[in-house]
Amino acid sequence: MSKQLLHTPEGVRDIYGNEYLRKQEVENRLHAYMHLYGYEDIQTPTFEFFDVFSKEIGTTPSRELYKFFDKEGNTLVLRPDFTPSIARCAAKYFCDELIPLRFCYVGNTFTNTSNLQGKLKESTQMGAELIGDSSVEADAEMISLVVKSLQDIGLQRFQISIGEVEYFKGLCEEAGLNEETEMNLRACISGKNYFAAQELLKERDVNEPYNSRLLKIADMFGNMCSLSEAKTMVNNKRSLDAIQRLEKLNEVLKAYGVAEYISFDLGLLSKYKYYTGVVFKVYTYGVGDAIVKGGRYDNLLSQFGKESPAVGFCMLIDNILEALSSQKIEVVPNPVSVQKIYYNQSNFSEKLKEVQKLRNQGLAAVFISDESRGNG
Repeated sequence: MSKQLLHTPEGVRDIYGNEYLRKQEVENRLHAYMHLYGYEDIQTPTFEFFDVFSKEIGTTPSRELYKFFDKEGNTLVLRPDFTPSIARCAAKYFCDELIPLRFCYVGNTFTNTSNLQGKLKESTQMGAELIGDSSVEADAEMISLVVKSLQDIGLQRFQISIGEVEYFKGLCEEAGLNEETEMNLRACISGKNYFAAQELLKERDVNEPYNSRLLKIADMFGNMCSLSEAKTMVNNKRSLDAIQRLEKLNEVLKAYGVAEYISFDLGLLSKYKYYTGVVFKVYTYGVGDAIVKGGRYDNLLSQFGKESPAVGFCMLIDNILEALSSQKIEVVPNPVSVQKIYYNQSNFSEKLKEVQKLRNQGLAAVFISDESRGNG
């Protein structure tokens, strides 16, 4: 047998033993907290039709999808992201539902990233989606749920950066940028690539004061003072409404008692184009990337035939586990005591009754031949 068969492909890995028990414990605790907020479990397929994650939907770029074909010639993809799948599912089964829907999920996603990026190509995500509620209070509920659930697994030192896509889009509209330039600039600012943004605006010959104002967005993060400054940079209703929404969101988060974890970053613009309003990411020590990502996507469900606002988030379980390890936070699963019952050919029936009695009582028991005792 080739030794290569013992190894996993680049970007995926085996998880077993205590590491897997620890991962399960973290997932169980986070999952339980979502249930406390009234979110119900939902499961969508591991692969979907390509169009569910197409460019028009505004999700992961096609080059980063794992694509394959079924026998009928349809193009299928392994899901890179849960939100479009849940939007499709909600539109199909709850098309006429008017009461807000609350779903939560857990599963693996697959992204065909470059080996040079050093990221897992298969990763575990857990998240929640609130569909049918356009209010600021709904945004606050999601952010509060994130804070409380992270606290429950022992994380205390983290920060939630909140942005507003509508502020950026309003300023681009005011500056007269076309859609292509807006999307390219969004990618530059989202990646905190100030020089690329500067070069792009120079190429497009964007006049002052909009050139400076658009570049300023990349540096606008911090407390409420940054929002006050942001107001002075725009003259359009779209951007001003976005700031007003963030100010109201801050007040509701104070009522939840989680405002100390909040900062504002108007340069926070997700790579997912389906986000339409508030967006947020959670950062903590010991991890180079966000551990939670989320935001409002009020137009996504209309792609599947249901007009409905929505907001949600996904927790990157692998990043959370890395953060817990880096910060030396112990998440100890409840130990499971397993009794060993040994048998031989002469007492097999007697010992079998003994092991079955234990299992019927809800106690873990392993049935082992005396002959293998020396190998254990």
